[in-house]
Amino acid sequence: MRRRDTTRLRSSQLLAAILLFSLFVLRAGAQNPPTGDAFPPQVAPPKAAPRQDPPKADSIQQDTSDSKPSQEESEQEEGGFRIHKRVEEVVLHATVVDDKQRMVMNLDKSAFNVFEDGKQQNIVSFRREDIPVAMGIVIDNSGSMREKRDKVNKAAINLVKSSNPQDEVFIVNFNDEYYLDQDFTNDLSKMREALEKVDTRGGTALYDAVVASSDHLKKNARLEKRVLFVVTDGEDNESQESLEQAIRRLQEENGPTVYTIGLLGDEKARRARKALQFISEKTGGIAFFPKTLDQVDEISRQIAHDIRSQYTIGYKPTNPKSTGGYRAIKVEAKAKGYGKLTVRTKSGYYAGQERASTSDK
Repeated sequence: MRRRDTTRLRSSQLLAAILLFSLFVLRAGAQNPPTGDAFPPQVAPPKAAPRQDPPKADSIQQDTSDSKPSQEESEQEEGGFRIHKRVEEVVLHATVVDDKQRMVMNLDKSAFNVFEDGKQQNIVSFRREDIPVAMGIVIDNSGSMREKRDKVNKAAINLVKSSNPQDEVFIVNFNDEYYLDQDFTNDLSKMREALEKVDTRGGTALYDAVVASSDHLKKNARLEKRVLFVVTDGEDNESQESLEQAIRRLQEENGPTVYTIGLLGDEKARRARKALQFISEKTGGIAFFPKTLDQVDEISRQIAHDIRSQYTIGYKPTNPKSTGGYRAIKVEAKAKGYGKLTVRTKSGYYAGQERASTSDK
């Protein structure tokens, strides 16, 4: 008992001493406030970033393509909190040609009608400007391409030269495997070096290379518009992906437009031609089959012109993307002074799927 009483008394005395010392310190601090070096400076809370106007077409650096909701926001003040509403938007890149296959580049928004699964959609954004693209150049490096690579490489470089100078390009060479020999760049010397990494051997894993390149675009491209330029001289004979699986992967949201050049001989040309046409048509691109190797360079310039002469059309789907599933797309154009107009764009997309399973068909 005494021991407990003594301990209790000592504790009371110690507590009183601590209180007196604390009071002394507080009074001293009031008379001589600490300098800025005595304690770390207090960090002010970060300010909210100011709302900015959308970037101009020639300086777009953020992805606003159909794979993600656009960043259009309506703001409301409610109980002191600011509410941001995200608006889903599908963005199409469309080329219009007349009945003589001449590009028509002077149409306005009223000339277009967009249909998703047969239902007309309300166009919420529209422009006809040359915007920079993220592009993958995907070149066959199989053994049969050995004598063709010099002219194909020249055509690939001229494609870039004829394109928007702000484009960002990566290079993939493929045979029975695919190699990212140059990541995104606008440096022509680096592109040439990558294209010259010629190791012509093995078979043709075309579908695997195209799918891998499309995935690279979706994961790493900073620009809104995405394109693949593919050159091959034969039928796929090495891919793990089938043609149907590759098409599905390309038609996921945010998939690229694919332009293909088939340097095909007589052997197995029919199946290879059909595959390249299928890939291009489903994604809004064009398949070319030159009769001679010398035509490849002119075709590459034509592709560059096509890319730079497209309309960008955005709509908010009446069927929310969150419900998923495949959506068929059709775009029509009519205007005074023109006969039949043909609009080339993607034929559809899989809503809500950044990556589709390769086992699904």
